[in-house]
Amino acid sequence: MVERSEDWLRSAGHDLEMAESLSKNGFYDGACFFALQSAEKAIKALYQKLGGLGWGHSIYKLLEELPEQVRPNDEFIGRVKDLDYNYISSRYPNAFDHGASMDFYKEKDAQKSITLAREVFNFCVVKIS
Repeated sequence: MVERSEDWLRSAGHDLEMAESLSKNGFYDGACFFALQSAEKAIKALYQKLGGLGWGHSIYKLLEELPEQVRPNDEFIGRVKDLDYNYISSRYPNAFDHGASMDFYKEKDAQKSITLAREVFNFCVVKIS
């Protein structure tokens, strides 16, 4: 397997920038999804650097399954797992009993998701360096 952690990390940074841009323009549901994508790709970059493959889309599960020597503490994992809520509800209208995701996501949701994604990104950068 070719080690491509740098590509995964660059893509994670790009997704974080897209989340910020979407939020600034009022697309809060999209910002939340790209924040999740950023965190997921950053963690998968760390898996790549360690010679493994992160599998799945759950931030919580991906962090929990990291080797103990690089796994963040339980408080960190518990805090950032809120990003997992963005996987389906930020994209699909049937995640709610009426309306579309754009009707439910607000600026505060986007800002929280971006902040959490940035924490995950920074954690992974430090572990990869």
